Amino acid sequence: MHDPLKSINPYTGETLSTYPQLSDEIVNHRLERSDKRFRKWSTTRMEDRVALIVKLGEAIKESKRKLAELATLEMGKPLSQSIAEVEKCAWLCSHYAENARNYLEDQKIDTDADESWVAYEPLGVILGVMPWNFPYWQVMRFAAPTLLAGNTVAVKHASNTTGCVNALADVFERAGFEEGCFEVLIVEGSRVESIIGSEFVKAVSLTGSEKAGASVAAAAGKHLKKTVLELGGSNAFIVLADAELDEAAKIGVKARIQNNGQSCIAAKRFLVEDSVYDDFMERFLEKWEKLKVGDPMETGTDVGPLARLDLAETLDEQMRRSMDQGAKLLRGGNRRGPMFEPTILEGVQPGMAAFDEETFGPLAAFTRIKDAEEAVELNNRSRYGLGASIFTADLERGKRLGRSIRDGAVFFNEMVKSDPRLPFGGTKISGYGRELGSFGIKEFTNVKTYYMV
Repeated sequence: MHDPLKSINPYTGETLSTYPQLSDEIVNHRLERSDKRFRKWSTTRMEDRVALIVKLGEAIKESKRKLAELATLEMGKPLSQSIAEVEKCAWLCSHYAENARNYLEDQKIDTDADESWVAYEPLGVILGVMPWNFPYWQVMRFAAPTLLAGNTVAVKHASNTTGCVNALADVFERAGFEEGCFEVLIVEGSRVESIIGSEFVKAVSLTGSEKAGASVAAAAGKHLKKTVLELGGSNAFIVLADAELDEAAKIGVKARIQNNGQSCIAAKRFLVEDSVYDDFMERFLEKWEKLKVGDPMETGTDVGPLARLDLAETLDEQMRRSMDQGAKLLRGGNRRGPMFEPTILEGVQPGMAAFDEETFGPLAAFTRIKDAEEAVELNNRSRYGLGASIFTADLERGKRLGRSIRDGAVFFNEMVKSDPRLPFGGTKISGYGRELGSFGIKEFTNVKTYYMV
């Protein structure tokens, strides 16, 4: 027997629900059911797949408030941000409904054959191992394009947001998706490796930690199955001397505390040119100190609790280690259970925890830099490579600097964010493969050559 999974409200400590884990037999049955559905779903006309995705987007919008409140209760993000997450899922459906056919159309290639072309054909059942921090968006950005490509999906969600994935499954059913298209596997993480080994699973997409990514990649490699890994990040937020400082400070605060700071693409390392450092910090602090911390269900709350107590304890330990290594505590630093006060560290350098590690919570690490070249060097020194922001008025110089940054994305005068129209993913220990855009919908396809004479 496996212990049941629990959903606990991190703000109140209340146990919201308990979910029995599925037996191995039921897991196998659901995977087999998904495999059988794939045989029909893969031959369904694109028009019919698109029609269901349109209905799915409508059903998501109809359930917006209910879904958002559940996410806030289960993982603690401010309700306004949960609502925005659900709305973004509906946008994702609209985008792929409009563009899936073009993304997946056959590509004709001139060769010495009478006719040759490349087609993008589905693989089968794709396992999605999904995190708690964006409990709907992470699932949808995997599932919607994967389904439109003709695959079926099975989702193993984070234990603490089981209610969210069950609610999402209900939305899929209400939209008209048949059994087997979107299967939910209520199991603990230790059981993922055996699921990857199932004959029915053809590939795996994981969004999560470096440790989880390495484990999934090893298990999938053992069975020669493809993986897409979207892992952690330690994004640099670079402010150069010619930046519009007030706008940069406003965006910087949002980029650090979004989702209570629990985002792989949150700004975590602020690299600020020395000549404007004090001016920028003054503007940043003015906005930082206005943040409302408290009940995530209350209107106007900017920062709620971290999703679990152990996450807050880890962040606290990283902060204290950084201070022992020479960082200076400028603001915050207090913790009450999973509530972590928005915190600013100054003087953060390579070798310190706040620079070298991913800090998953409302902790901003500041470093003075002498120029743009040092900013690029410090950005690239990180083991992570998810994204970076560069704030500068000289966009041509910005483009040149961007070419030297070894991350999956560079955003100019804006925070790093995901967009259904653009590929999303990282380099180095931030993972590999891409989600979203035309690249994401092709990740779980057989890129198949046809040659006809």
